[in-house]
Amino acid sequence: MSTAAPIPAQTSFYQLYRRSSLGSSLFEALDELIQSGHINPQLALKILAQFDKSASQTFASQLKTKSTVKAHLSTYRLCDEVWTFILQNPTFKLENNSETITVPGKCKIVACKAGSADAK
Repeated sequence: MSTAAPIPAQTSFYQLYRRSSLGSSLFEALDELIQSGHINPQLALKILAQFDKSASQTFASQLKTKSTVKAHLSTYRLCDEVWTFILQNPTFKLENNSETITVPGKCKIVACKAGSADAK
């Protein structure tokens, strides 16, 4: 049984994961369903809100892997408790994994508090 406090139904969640490949695919599929008349836009918005909630809760509760990032910090910003970092030529290494991944050029990292956008 989880010890986490229940989250109210009207809580808003960060929409960060909508820009992921999964979120983009969901958005495109919902757009096709709206265009074909199978669902209305209000239902699509409810589905996207549920996606935001599920993604946030899953990442907060299921992912425990830590990583190390080495890079030149080009730019950083804090706005509404959301950090944005622009890294130059970052190298990522996951805990318990000897493989390192180097990204040539710039990489943008957006970080926010785990949970809902309302919980500040």
